[in-house]
Order: sequence, then C-alpha cells, then structure tokens
Amino acid sequence: MEVPPEMLDALAGWFAQSLSPDAAARRAAEQSISSAAASPGFALALLGLAASPRHDLQARLAAAVHFKNLLRRRWPKPDADADDAADLLPASDCAIIKTHLLQLLLTAPPLIQAQLSEALAAAAACDFPARWESLLPSIVSSLGTAVNAGDVVATNSLLAAAASLFNRFRNAFDNNALRLDLKYCLEIFAAPLLEVFLFASRRLQAAATTANPLELRPVFECLRLCCEIFYSLNSIDLPEFFEDNMRQWMTEFRAFLTTSYPPPVEADGAPDALRAAVCDNLQLYMEKYEEEFRAYLKEFVEAVWGLLMAHTASPSRAQLAVTAIRFLTTVAESVHHALFGSPEAMKQICDSVVVPNLRLQDEDEELFEGNWVEYVRRDSEGSDADTLRRAACRLLRGLAANYREQVAALVSAQVQQMLAAYAADRANNWKEKDAAIYLVIALMQKPGATGGGTPVVDMESFFTSVIVPELQAPDWQSEPMLKATVLRFLKEFRDQIPKATALALLPSVVRFLTHESNVVHSYAATFIENLLIIKDAVPVPGVNTVTRSPRYVAADINPFAPQIIQNLSTALSFPDSYENPYLMKCLMRVLGIANITGQIVHEITARLVGILMEVCNNPKNPDFNHYLFEALAAVIGRTGEQDPALLPAFEASLFPVLQRILVEDISEFWPYAFQIFAQLVNLSRPPLSQNYMQLFGVLLSNATWDRPPCVPALVRLLRAFLRKIPNELNQEGRLPNILAISRSLLSRSSTEDSAFYMLNTLVENVGLDIMNPYINEIWSALFTRLQSRQAVKFVNSLVVFMSLVLVKYGSGVLVSSIDAIQPSLFSQILQRFWIPNLKLIKGALEVKLTAVASTKLLCESAVLLDAAAAQLWGKLLDSIVTLLSKTNQDLAQEQNDGADAVDIQKTSGYSVSFVRLQYAGKSEDDLLKEVNDPKQFLVTSLATLSAQSPGRFGPVIEQHVDPANKSALLQLCAAYNANIV
Repeated sequence: MEVPPEMLDALAGWFAQSLSPDAAARRAAEQSISSAAASPGFALALLGLAASPRHDLQARLAAAVHFKNLLRRRWPKPDADADDAADLLPASDCAIIKTHLLQLLLTAPPLIQAQLSEALAAAAACDFPARWESLLPSIVSSLGTAVNAGDVVATNSLLAAAASLFNRFRNAFDNNALRLDLKYCLEIFAAPLLEVFLFASRRLQAAATTANPLELRPVFECLRLCCEIFYSLNSIDLPEFFEDNMRQWMTEFRAFLTTSYPPPVEADGAPDALRAAVCDNLQLYMEKYEEEFRAYLKEFVEAVWGLLMAHTASPSRAQLAVTAIRFLTTVAESVHHALFGSPEAMKQICDSVVVPNLRLQDEDEELFEGNWVEYVRRDSEGSDADTLRRAACRLLRGLAANYREQVAALVSAQVQQMLAAYAADRANNWKEKDAAIYLVIALMQKPGATGGGTPVVDMESFFTSVIVPELQAPDWQSEPMLKATVLRFLKEFRDQIPKATALALLPSVVRFLTHESNVVHSYAATFIENLLIIKDAVPVPGVNTVTRSPRYVAADINPFAPQIIQNLSTALSFPDSYENPYLMKCLMRVLGIANITGQIVHEITARLVGILMEVCNNPKNPDFNHYLFEALAAVIGRTGEQDPALLPAFEASLFPVLQRILVEDISEFWPYAFQIFAQLVNLSRPPLSQNYMQLFGVLLSNATWDRPPCVPALVRLLRAFLRKIPNELNQEGRLPNILAISRSLLSRSSTEDSAFYMLNTLVENVGLDIMNPYINEIWSALFTRLQSRQAVKFVNSLVVFMSLVLVKYGSGVLVSSIDAIQPSLFSQILQRFWIPNLKLIKGALEVKLTAVASTKLLCESAVLLDAAAAQLWGKLLDSIVTLLSKTNQDLAQEQNDGADAVDIQKTSGYSVSFVRLQYAGKSEDDLLKEVNDPKQFLVTSLATLSAQSPGRFGPVIEQHVDPANKSALLQLCAAYNANIV
C-alpha cells in the first residue's frame, strides 16, 4: 500500500494543526482535512499515516481516529441505498484496506492499535464473514504462529482484533443470519481460543510466584482477552463446543478467583481485571445457562464472596467488586436465593459487602473535587452497576425480592445507626448521613418503578427531619458531598413532593445554584429543571382517556424566576462550569416557562449572546451548545411575542454573532443559526429589512443547501420567509430556483423529507396564480422519483402533499394537473398509492388533512363520482374509515409523547422528520381550522352527497367497504345524527 510521502506529510501537518489552541489555525486545518476527504485514496492515506513510524505519534493517533470514524460512516453496507453510493468508499480502496489492515494493526503502538481494532470491527460489521472470508483464517493462522513462538504481545494484538470482531454477537438482534455467522466463527475460532487460553494459563501458573508485574501483565491481558471473547461467543446461545469443554473453562476461572499473587502483582491491578472478566462470564452463564451452570454455582458463590471479603491496593478492585456484586445479585434474584437466605448470611452481606461499599471512598471524594463531570455521570446518570454504591444497593434489592421483611429490618436498623452516628458527631460523621440517604434513595419505591420498593423509613418523617434541615441549614456551603446527595434525593422523589412544599423549599434550593461545588450547583439546577417538567394525569371530559398537564406553570415560577436566572448566570462564570450543560438546561427551562420582562430580558439576552461568542471560538460541548440555543430561542419566542417592540433589540444583539457563525463557517452552529433566523423572521412584520433580504439571497443559493444537516433548518427559514413575503417569489427567478433545490433534495432518501417539507411550505403559502406554471414540473419530479422509490415513508409523504394541494387549490386542480402529465394518471395514483397508504398515515395534523382531503375527493371529484368508479369510491371510503378509527388514546399518545423533551429529535409538520429547536417556533399551522372533527366532516359530507342521489351509495358501501368499517361508519352516523340514504 503505497502512499506518496508528501501526502503523508501534508496530512500529518493538518492533524497537528487541528489540535492547535488557535481557532483560526484549527479551522483551516479542519477545512483542509475535510476537502481532502472527498479525494480518492483519502482513507488509504489516513491508514498510511497511522502506520507511519516516521511521523509524530499525536498526528498518527489523530489519523487513526479519523480513519476509524471514516470507516464507520462510509464503509459500503450490503443494504445501502443506491442514492448514497457517492458518499461511500470506493470498492478498490476497501479491498486494499482489507488486505493490509490486520498486518498494520499488529505492528502499531498500543494507542493506535486500539483505534485500528475498532476500524477493523467497523469494516467487518459490514463485510464479515461473507465478503471478507480471509479475515478469520488469517487471525487464527497468525495466532498459531505467535503461540508457538511464545510471543504473548503478538498474541494479544490478534486477540484484541478478534475481540472487536466478535463483539457484535453481544447486542445484535438474534436471527438466523446472525446464528449462521456465529456458527462460522465457532467452527474456526472456538478450538484455537481454548488452546490460547490454556497456553496463557499454563504460562501464568509457571510464573505465579514472580513478583515483577511487568512480566506477568501481558499474560493476564491475554487471559482477559480470552474471557472477553468467551463472553461474546456465548452471548446468543450456549455453543456445543463450550458446553463440552465447560469443565476446563470453569476450572481455570475458579483458579483465577481463588489464587493470590505476590503483593506487587496484585497492586498492579491486572489480576483483578482478569477476575472481573471472569465474573462477567459467570454472570452470563447464571442468567442464560443456569441449568448447565448449576453444578458449579456453589463453589463460585463462595469464591466470589471470598474475593469481596479480601482487601488489596489494586486499582481494579472497584471494578472487580462491581462485577462480583452483580453476580451475587443475579444469584440472589434466582431460584438459588436460599444460598443467602439465612439470617447470618444476610447480616454478613449487609455488614461486610453492602455497607463498606456504600460509604463514600477516598476515590469518590477525589472524583467529586477533581472531575465533577465524571462524578455526576456515575452518581446520577449511570446504570445500577456503574458504581460500587449502586451495585451494593442493587444486591440488597435483589435479596429483598425474596426476603423483604428481613432486608427492611436490617436496612432500617442500619439507617438509624448511621443517623445516630451523624447526630453524635456532625462534623466528622457526615458520611454516615450521606450513606443513610443513599440507602433510602436506593430502596424506596419511586414513581413509575416496578417491584414495590422496600419501605425502610417513614418517608414523610425522613423528609422533614433529615432532608429539609440540610436544605435550610445556614452553613449551606459546608459538606458539599452531603448537600449533593440531599439534592439527589429531591430529584429522585420530586413527583412525590407536594406542590406547595416544593415551592416553599424552592428559595433554599435556588441558593445552591451558586454553591462553589460544581456537583452541588449542577444537582440544584437538575432538580429545578426536572421539577418544571413534571406532568400530572388529567381526565379528558367525555372521553375514556387522560391527558397530561404541567404541574408547574408560569404563575408558579414567576416569583422565583429573576433569582434563578441571576444565580444560574453567576454559576456559569464559575471555574469548570463555563459550559455546564445542567446549568444551561435549567436556564432554558425557566426561560421557556416563566414570564420575564424589562431589564431582565436585555440582561439575559446579552449574557447568552456573550456565552455564544465564547463557545464560537471552540464548540466542544454539544449538549451545552444545544441548550444555549434553546435558551436563546426561549427568550426570543416568549418575550418577543408578548412585546414585539423587543425585536429590534434582539436583532441588534443576535445578528453579529449569527453572521459570525455563517462568515467563519462554524459548521456545528449553522442549523441552529438558521432556526434562530427563522424565529426572528416569523416575529418580523413586512416589509423585511435589508439584512433579512440579504439572508433571503443566501438562502436561495444552491451552495447553502449542500450540507445535509442544515437542510431542515433551511427549509424552516424558507417557510418563515414565504409566510412574510410570498410574492417575492415572482421576482428574479426565485421560484424556479427553489424548485430546483427541492428536486435535488428529492433525489436522495436522506433529504427527501425536507423536499416534501419545502413543497408543502410552497403550497401552504403561495397562491395558485404563482404556482400554476410550475405545478406540472412538480408532479413530474415526484412521479419520476416514485417509479424507483415506493417506500412507505415516501408514499405517505406524497399522499400528504397531494392532500395539501387538494385542500388549498381544490380537487379539480389536483386531478387535472396530474392527468396533464398522463391521461388517467390520477386514477392510477389513487388506486395504487393513495388508497392503500391512507390508512398508514400518522400524526394528528396529517390524519386530519388526509381524511378531509379524501372526503372532498369522495364528495366533489367528478372522477370518483362517475358511476364507473364505484369500486374506487368504495375502497377510498373504506380507507378513510380505517384511518379515522384510530382511538382517541392513540392520538392523545401522539400529542403527548416527547412534547417537551427539548433535547429529543421530534417529528413535526406534515409527516416530515424535522429536528428543531423546540422553543424556536410554534407548532405547524392547521390549514383546516374550520373543520373541528374530520369524522363529523366525513359523515355530514356523505349525508349531503347521498341526499342528492338517494339509494345510489348504500349498495356501493355494502359491496366495497369492509364489514368492520361498515359498522364503524354506522356508529359515526348515529353519533353525529347523519344518514346515508
């Protein structure tokens, strides 16, 4: 694989510059890399640089990371859409990569090797084994050579590659194709894996007394990798080979758990890393293959329990303890729970396993002070087994499943003991109170949880006597870890705190927003934000369903909003919280709910714009940046609508930074900038200023649409302009330009949603007099695309668009304009696509639009009212009734799910997937406001039609409408007092 040296040198220079603190140099380098990515052989050049020993290690590592990400994005997938083929790596490059990647991986330094292993896994996920048959035999052959030579380092490199290859079996959806791939891998690799495992185990036994960890570390690593591969190959089912050889594997596993190594070796952490991998395998077998594993269970429970009793200075002991406790938890939750059922065993678990691992450790305090982001992730965002504390509590919950009263008594006594210790010496025993609160958080029932919880305290009394005093304490800056746990308690049980109590405590919580600890002010912000999104179930009158209504509204939060905003603004200037996503998310939520006026609006807008100016220098925190733009959108949206006089101030503040984003090509922020621009345009009154008209010109440039992530935001901005200045499309060839852009978007499945959104926008906002010369062009483009693209999503979008044309311009225009393309084409489209897909339409607005449009077709269109079209008429009615038979519960669910999940991608508009800033605009307009109920519209329209031709439509309904739908139609007629005669 030959890559020109000058190309490698150029790439190395760019990657070195991409790490520069100078924003201009960094962006120039990133642009150079981005431009080079489009050229043939770029992936080969990246691989060549990653493998080049003459270049700087940091540049090589950056190239390896880029290479891995490139393969994840652009490696050809077997089921890839033909539309996206241009973005994929050429087949010739892929063939060269597959030829050289494994060998280059074996010779690379460890850091680069890890990236190349992931790259290999990315390519193998698409090609292995069917299109890369040589890969696994090559690994096995090289493994044999390395083992025969006693080369453990080379063996580990090959095992790492195999581990990344087999990792797919852990989480993939089980199906026949996957099992065939697994069978292939087992046939080739299962026996060699056992050979390597036993080779490394013998090597370890021979050197068990060696006190030099550097000599033994590669052997432990080899065994750990074997255990990882064991897990992957056993994840789907118990393979016959592993069942036949279970005794050999289990004998070695038990030896690793029960053998002690010299203190320097134990302190190195490698033995515990291996033991943790063994415990993962025991966990797997206990969960999935309990019957085959039960013969070994008792001895492994004893071995794992013994490990938890032992204490070492190993840096891997915490991870081992987590996996060991997880295994014991699985046993405790199984039919074998009696192993822990005696009072003595249970007390020993509580005293020797749970409590020691529940108390804060020195490393917890170090993490709290030194890496608050990681502390928060582990403490409040991780899984149950992420930390020792959570794993220990889960073990208790597992025991409580079968021994609830015993566990409750033990834990209740332990909580009281901890609180008594705290009361006796508050200054030195605050960790006892922290542990007591943590126990209550872990074991008490939370809203929406299953399993019943374990009542260890009276919650109301505990809240009043333990939690509230910490919130209201005058020394609120003291014991920050305890304060953080108290705030976590509030967050966990926020739904259970009465509204009046929560509002009374809010001032106490608000002051914690300026606490000097990053964790504490982050937890305070998280509690406030979580509090404001609580919804309560409210029955819908007259309907057997419920809707969800916010518990806290503007009137509740308004008295506190100025102080919350001020404190959050202050906290955002604290060290390490300049880009704290929890603070910004809370600020976003408060601004989106509270009514703020006057000077506060100007101050917070200026503050947010200042922060945005700063992050433009180096956008590195996507969550923070998202909430920052949401906060801006919330200020503009809520206050701008209430007081239009604020718009000039918003424009003066925002235009400089938004223009900087476009001019300096800060690509991460382009979609946000266009959405904010759209919001400002929506708030403006025609005639629009020159600044906006210049932006309109940029919007109509083809180059602006070349970035797929920006397309939905651009369509939203176009929509805003068309609402304000639809007649401007008649000037300077703008409408043909927009239609050309829509055709380009329509040609790719990844952007076809945006093409429909653009066409919908045109029809909604532009009159037929302007659109008429171009309507045939639109149909030609859509139906040409339909010939090769008949996916449900595309056809549904087409049905919605045709419905929109009908509602806006009339059924005659719809039918005649389509038939102008080809005679009787509309009838063919109706029969093949409209009628079958109508019943698949989703979304409240879309269902209403398509149902009303279809009803108008039934009752107004000459094509369908022709006697020869009776069958077509009946089938269309059948689809309309199916569509409208969706339950109110379904529609309520659609309307409520994710409605205020600001950071979740949301589908909006006429069945078009559109990721947007939730606070940056209103919901989509309903063009059929005069139709309150599409069901009533259907039956009253049918009644009117049938009254004009009595006796004509009853037989058609009898013959062509499904019996269930006939019954549903009769019920609708009765409900709305309409008759089809």
